[in-house]
This record gives sequence, structure tokens and C-alpha cells, in this order.
Amino acid sequence: MSELRRTPLRDFHAAHGARLVDFAGWEMPVQYRSILEEHKAVRRTAGLFDVSHMGEVDVRGPEAVKFLNHLVTNDVAKMFPGRVLYSPMCYPHGGVVDDLLVYMWAPENYFLCINAGNIAKDLAWIREQAKGFDVSITDKSDDFGLIAVQGPRAAAIVQSITGAKLGAVKYYHFVEGTVAGLHCCISRTGYTGEDGFELYVNASEAVALTEAIVAAGAPHGLELAGLGARDSLRLEAGYPLYGHEITQDISPLTAGLGWTVKLDKGADFIGRAALLAEKQNGAPNKVVFFKTGDRRIVRAESPVLDASGATVGRVLSGTLSPMLNEAIGSALVSTAAAAQPLAVDIRGAKINLQLVKPPFVELKKTS
Repeated sequence: MSELRRTPLRDFHAAHGARLVDFAGWEMPVQYRSILEEHKAVRRTAGLFDVSHMGEVDVRGPEAVKFLNHLVTNDVAKMFPGRVLYSPMCYPHGGVVDDLLVYMWAPENYFLCINAGNIAKDLAWIREQAKGFDVSITDKSDDFGLIAVQGPRAAAIVQSITGAKLGAVKYYHFVEGTVAGLHCCISRTGYTGEDGFELYVNASEAVALTEAIVAAGAPHGLELAGLGARDSLRLEAGYPLYGHEITQDISPLTAGLGWTVKLDKGADFIGRAALLAEKQNGAPNKVVFFKTGDRRIVRAESPVLDASGATVGRVLSGTLSPMLNEAIGSALVSTAAAAQPLAVDIRGAKINLQLVKPPFVELKKTS
């Protein structure tokens, strides 16, 4: 068994009572005091997450935009310095390699944030696809700490320790600045559905930044939050998680991410032909989100049943929504069955699924 990787904040987590677990090969905090209370703090005040396990990749060169527009499904050509773009990156058959964030520093200088469990796979894929383009690909994952501050009070907390004018930073935009005297990329992004910032900082300064945010956040009710709350928050918001709502076998169109697939962007991106055919012919399956009116959690891989009891799909993610106090989740079901009554069997009890369009709760993102 290989040794777990650690973020710069590993000892900070242990000192603050975190329960540490193996997450994608990293030793990460799943919770501190309570997943329920950490989740509610993010919805009501603010929470701080260590996401330093995420990967970072520099893409530079005269053909950076041409390459990235070939690599991802969204339209990189429409970006401008200070903009962040969310996009899947697909295989030729339309399945997803990963979903990622693209940051534009300058016309020939971009920065990718990729999922922790996919760093090695993504880097190999990106480097292979870059052959023939005048670009350089540099893994910067070990250089950064990444701290997320999320919730209605997040902006006030971060603003109290930075001179950057955060009110001018729109959603999915970023600026450079100092936070608590430390140089950061200040990105108005996140994975909770709430307003907030993700702060990229030199790995050696991650602990100092975190301690400064904790001190600034204390009067605002800031809580340290772990992976448990991160997952329940993203599911309440209806955000996909790689390996669940998007996989090498679930395309962005099937997952309901058609808004990220720019078939007419003027670039023949990887997977375009397959995704165009899927759009024209209709996808046989679709990802749906549901709630149950019941507190019993519906576990991933549970069969989804139609009115006759026949299996028409499977659950992808499931949790208890702390805000709704009922089970919520997502499922991959046949497109035809999605319009019919659906249910799951939990230890012999039939639980009906009420399909909903996420988010499950009212969110307070900035514009």
C-alpha cells in the first residue's frame, strides 16, 4: 500500500481535531466537529476548505488558445485575462476525461485546475494531445496551496484581510493580490453553490494564510469544513463529481452539461463528432436529480426502478441534505424512463423518487 500524500495543511488539520481519511490517495479531513454543522455553516455563514490536493497545470505558448480549444468542449477563445472557464475535457467517444477550470492570465498564458484523483491521468492525456501544438505543459501541482472560503460571509471575511477590491471581482473571475500579506490568486469560484473565493498561494505559505483566515473569520462564524460537507454541499447545488455524474462513460450532454459543449465554436475539439451525433440522435440515458421525502440515504449504485419494478438505471450519488432534512441524489436512467414514476428499494422498502431541477436549495452566489 503506497503512502498517502499530504497537503501543506495536514498537520493543521490534525491539530484542529480533523478526522483524516484516504481520499484519492491523499490524507484529507472528512470532518472536524460535525458534517451537518459544517454544511450549515457554509449555507448560513462561512466555511473554510483545504483543496490543496487539486492539481494545477500551466499551459503556455503561441498556440495555447488553439490547443485548449481543441482539448476542451467549452470555448476558450472567448476568454480574456482575469476570466475563469469551467469545461469538461473529453475522449473521442464523448466520455469525460475530467472536468476542470481554465484560468486566463494572458493571451499565451493559461492555468488549469484539475481534480486530485485525476492528476496523473490528466497530465498524460494533456501532454499527448499537445503534440503538434506550439505549447509547453508544466505540472505546478506541488507549488500551490489552495484554500476555499465559501458562504454568505466569505466575501466579508476575505475582504477584511486584503486590499483587493473584491466587489469588482465577478463570479468566475480572478485577480492577483495579497491576502494577509501573502501573494495570492484570488478566484471567485467554488464547489458549494455559495459565494466565495478560492485562494491559490505558495505551498510554503498555506498554513499562514489559513491561520489568518481562521482568525478573521471567527467573528463571522467561520467553521473549518471537510470533504463530507463539501460533497453534501455540491450535491445540494447540483454540481457534478467526476466518477459519479460524469465519467468516461457519461458524456457532458448525458450529464446535463450541454451549456459547456460549444459545438459551433469553430474548433474541432476532441469528442466533437460523438457529441454532435448524441445531440442530433438523442442520448439513450440521462442524469437526473431527485429527493425522496425520506431521511434514509439512497446509496450510489442502488438500482432505479420503474412502476413495473424493472431496473431502468442506477443511483450515482446520494446523501442526506442537511438543509432539507431528506435524502437527495442523482441517478443515470434511460431517457424514456425519466418521464415516468421512479423508485428505489431500500432494504425492502420502496422509496419513490421525486425528480427535481437543482439546486435543491436557494443559493446566494454573486453575479
